[in-house]
Amino acid sequence: MDKGSTIFLAVSLIIIMLGMGLSLVADDFKRIIVYPKAIIVGLVNQLIILPIIGFALVSVFPLQPEIAIGIMILAACPGGPTSNLLSHLAKGDIALSVTLTALSSLITIITIPFIVNFALIRFLDEGQMIKLDVVETIIQIFVIVVLPVSIGMLVRKFKEAFALRMAKPVRVASGIVITLVIFGILIKERHNLISYFQQAGLVALSLNAATMLVGFYSAKIFNIKNRQAISISIESGIQNGTLAISIAVILLGSTAFSIAPAIYSLLMFFTGGIAIYVGNKRNKKLNAN
Repeated sequence: MDKGSTIFLAVSLIIIMLGMGLSLVADDFKRIIVYPKAIIVGLVNQLIILPIIGFALVSVFPLQPEIAIGIMILAACPGGPTSNLLSHLAKGDIALSVTLTALSSLITIITIPFIVNFALIRFLDEGQMIKLDVVETIIQIFVIVVLPVSIGMLVRKFKEAFALRMAKPVRVASGIVITLVIFGILIKERHNLISYFQQAGLVALSLNAATMLVGFYSAKIFNIKNRQAISISIESGIQNGTLAISIAVILLGSTAFSIAPAIYSLLMFFTGGIAIYVGNKRNKKLNAN
């Protein structure tokens, strides 16, 4: 992408994270005391099991390096605002979902550069080798993720009525912007699109479905309530595709690395729809009993 497109993408992510901040309050970070078991299970799924499943998939499937690295970038990312919406629609625990998104967004600032560098070393040839500077990457992710979220939270704290009024327009703008970004990437990589989609589509869908199933059943193993298990499932499987695309394009300067996250960002609404259906069905069954 050219410089203008890169700036547009960075601003887009900042707007999305600002919108997320408008929905957060300080109590969201205190819920670790209220839901310690659910939060620990959710974070383990998000921060440890997800990258392991991602690496297992890219090791098994015959993928081009660009697709394998894109999947690993995606697996390194936290949940995004979309996961909170899907949790709400699936009758999950929205408070837990928001808390997991907020905490994982903070923690992955540290873990992302290490996972991405591992993927770059593992899948690129020596002649193609690029590497993220860990400290610089942490600072850059902080600026485009944590800083706008913090600003959004401050606005919510001191101008709550304004924050609540702006939350929906910001969400709509975020949806429009990420749609434009995804289509821009697909158009730029149109010559390789069929090959990339054939490879990335099945792996991205497998990653999404596998992590959602593992998230749900790991929660049930620990006797976590159904609504919380639904949220853990969605948080485990629905990643911040916009952040993954931003890392690929802004930090690594490669639209090829962003193809897998872009395709994933389209597919996740399909699996998200299934989660909504199953969540509502289970909720009706529990209420009937």
